[in-house]
Amino acid sequence: MENFYTMGIDVGSNFIKLVLMDYSDNPKLLDKHTEKIRKRDPSQVAEEMTQNMLAKHKLKYEDIAYFASTGEGDLVKRKRGHFYGMTTHAKGAHFLYSDAITVVDMGALYVRAIKISDDARVYDYKMTGQCASGSGQFVENISRYLGLSIEEVGDVSMQSKNPEVSSGICAVLAETDVINMVSRGISTPDIIKGIHISIANRILKLLSSLKAESPIVVTGGMALNKGMIEALEEQLQEMGKSFQIKSHPDAIYAGAIGAALWGGYRHIKLKEKQAVLA
Repeated sequence: MENFYTMGIDVGSNFIKLVLMDYSDNPKLLDKHTEKIRKRDPSQVAEEMTQNMLAKHKLKYEDIAYFASTGEGDLVKRKRGHFYGMTTHAKGAHFLYSDAITVVDMGALYVRAIKISDDARVYDYKMTGQCASGSGQFVENISRYLGLSIEEVGDVSMQSKNPEVSSGICAVLAETDVINMVSRGISTPDIIKGIHISIANRILKLLSSLKAESPIVVTGGMALNKGMIEALEEQLQEMGKSFQIKSHPDAIYAGAIGAALWGGYRHIKLKEKQAVLA
């Protein structure tokens, strides 16, 4: 099979992730970039990221066999195709760890637990509601209130000695809980660790409902939060579950990687169809 380039772009609520891949029988991740949207137009940010990636590698848009989007990728103007986020995270997780059986996509708005086949196809899933206080956006909001950057949260959580778990089911009630904790003098590490434990418990309910199997590969922005992973592992241990949790430095790019890989697969299928019709 001849090699060709594919690109995948994952437009989230806070960040846009872009990857360039060398697609072959053994695909390779050539480059990656992430950009915080802030208050900018996501379509414009995506276009600038795409142009910069192409220029960096001395490529033109026409050199990309397939440019695929996922997430809110409908905002991407020059994509060739779009793939649902669950399918791209499944494919991306499988690329990072080929033995993945269950994927937990810990995104900004919700958490999805996904069971995948040997060839990274989704065959069952469970997910939290968007109003639940179990999301990356909630963690970011609370960390900002506590005067922490999102990059600091994981390390601060791991300093906790006596975590205080929020009882709020929705984000508004949970945020009220946190305000009360601050007024009662609960330490920042104990508050953050408590939030991580609360989210971990929600994830465990999803895994239990899904009848999840190990290993579990975590993807999305919260997958890089060491405190979150530690809380999840501790809660699993308390429940007597022997699941293996796997995170990866490129976990935040899983959706974009999956989009690029499915794009390559679709490109090959389209070429095969054209050859038959010729």
